[in-house]
Amino acid sequence: MNIAEILDILLFLTVIAALLSGYQVAFALAGSALLFAVIGQFFGVFDMGFLALFPSRIYGTMTNETLIAVPLFVFMGVMLERSKVAEDLLETMGALFGSLRGGLGISVVIVGALLAASTGIVGATVVTMGLLSLPTMLKRGYSPEIATGTIAASGTLGQIIPPSIVLILLGDVLSSEYQNVQFQVSNYIPLSVGDLFAGALIPGFILVGLYIAYLIAMAIIRPASLPAIPPQERMTDLTALLSRIAKVLLPPVILIVAVLGSILTGIATPTEASAVGAIGATLLAGFRMRRRSSENALSAMLTGAVPIGAAGLAILGLFALSAQFDLRLTRAEISNTDQLAINFAFGLCAIIAWGTIAALWRVWRKGILTYTAQRTTQISAMVFLILIGAALFSLVFRGLGGDETVENLLLATPGGTFGALVAVMVTMFVLGFFLDFIEITFVVVPIVAPVLLLMGIDPIWLGVMMAINLQTSFLTPPFGFALFYLRGVAPPEVTTGMIYRGAIPFVVLQLIGLGLVAALPGLATILPNALR
Repeated sequence: MNIAEILDILLFLTVIAALLSGYQVAFALAGSALLFAVIGQFFGVFDMGFLALFPSRIYGTMTNETLIAVPLFVFMGVMLERSKVAEDLLETMGALFGSLRGGLGISVVIVGALLAASTGIVGATVVTMGLLSLPTMLKRGYSPEIATGTIAASGTLGQIIPPSIVLILLGDVLSSEYQNVQFQVSNYIPLSVGDLFAGALIPGFILVGLYIAYLIAMAIIRPASLPAIPPQERMTDLTALLSRIAKVLLPPVILIVAVLGSILTGIATPTEASAVGAIGATLLAGFRMRRRSSENALSAMLTGAVPIGAAGLAILGLFALSAQFDLRLTRAEISNTDQLAINFAFGLCAIIAWGTIAALWRVWRKGILTYTAQRTTQISAMVFLILIGAALFSLVFRGLGGDETVENLLLATPGGTFGALVAVMVTMFVLGFFLDFIEITFVVVPIVAPVLLLMGIDPIWLGVMMAINLQTSFLTPPFGFALFYLRGVAPPEVTTGMIYRGAIPFVVLQLIGLGLVAALPGLATILPNALR
């Protein structure tokens, strides 16, 4: 082993140690990289010319259209979380399934899936459901282990069910590495974040099914640990229940279908769809705000539910128009029919602008807009700062020949391609005990992905398995982040040991889901291949 390989390994271990110490991630990555760049130059194994590429890396990151989706989807998630959508969904699903043993648990899983498809933010989902549903489940006689495990696992579905922040970041990293690999073999086939969204959809639903199946099995095996809601507390008026379901469930479902549907059908890119999601979440939050008693009829018409509802319908109208007509303005010739459709689209855009202004006024008046903007800025700044630090780390690591070191290690792994894949998955799983998914995505994935892709592994299949693996790390004791989030809002009588014991069955379910995707790659590839 030469000095460059030794420095590669020491650099990686130094970064891990710095991250475990709690030091700021971006500065730990950049500082360690600069330190080893100087050491490498001293020993004559690193060319400082590599650092000249760093400004172009930053510029490339800041001008990457795909990454614009990150703050927009974060805005969408925080807006929905602050507008009490989760609270209404939990109450409604509880009324729908509460008469069944395990019904409250099933409700939590379904709401977790819906929130995952509309927010993609694990921490917010776990905390929100922990505050709202855990006291209710404990009051109804649920086992603390089952209640906490269900909430923690359901909250992590935002990692795998699109639109997920981890899928956007993974998709961007894998797309870049896959492009480099394809150029090496002179056979470039584009890979998009939308492909990864489509690939993760079926595995995400499989995990939801596994969670529900486990709760049903536990309700049969241990019925006392998952009791039904007492008959006197159930909602018996079927008409009122259906009306409530339509009122509470329909708006977020329409938003989810509009965002994911536009991506999967190719009507919009993930970035464009994230803008639709941000506007849709704002309209939904504004629509939910109660009218002030002092508000007159004119004010209600200008800034009330009417323009907001009209804006929501106008968004759906724009999707329908874009699917049927060519609305591009830069063409040399535009037919009369298309011109009419374009004029109509301009009218719909005006309605959307009116409704959005009305919604923004309402959520600003309630203090929701200020919090959402601040939280979105904080999360987005964290992600992009880590991305810049990771870019510097990657430059130095590769300048020291780290990519060759990793390639040699993986090629030497027993079992060939399968053995290398297993080794990477185990490494990511173990690192997930200690590191955040953003750190793993930006540090580990760029190092191992090129080697695995050169071995012929499908990038969508690889990305989905990595996403499930990272989701599992959120649940794994003792350092699963979802467990920490839940511990922070759980009542004192729920011990940390109970939370850990409750999470273990769901970790097993996660590994079963990962095994199914590994054994049946078509679960991840059939949908994106069909949509291409």
